[in-house]
Amino acid sequence: MENAGRLAAVRTVHTLIYLVMATATFLLLYAGITGRDGPWLWIALGLLAVESAVYLANGFACPLSALARRYGATTGYVFDTFLPERATRYTFHFFGTVMAVGLGLLALRWLGLMG
Repeated sequence: MENAGRLAAVRTVHTLIYLVMATATFLLLYAGITGRDGPWLWIALGLLAVESAVYLANGFACPLSALARRYGATTGYVFDTFLPERATRYTFHFFGTVMAVGLGLLALRWLGLMG
């Protein structure tokens, strides 16, 4: 497989992971706001824990971004996914905030401090 094909594969996988993790983050926020839970919450929490560990272990950078560079992607905000820049430019700040708020609300609910 040539580098262009490998880059397309990395971008496809990274885009799919991005969408799954965005969904998991919003599920966490939904659970924090509504108090509803189920197996989907634990799956979302597990996915977010794994993602956080990967970022931490990789110096707060996605390892797929390094692969995209290796296969010829130019740097910038949209070089490693097929998503538009306006959707990915503030990914870490936006989803980090949403995750923190969701976790905070869940903690308040689990501690019985929120109805």
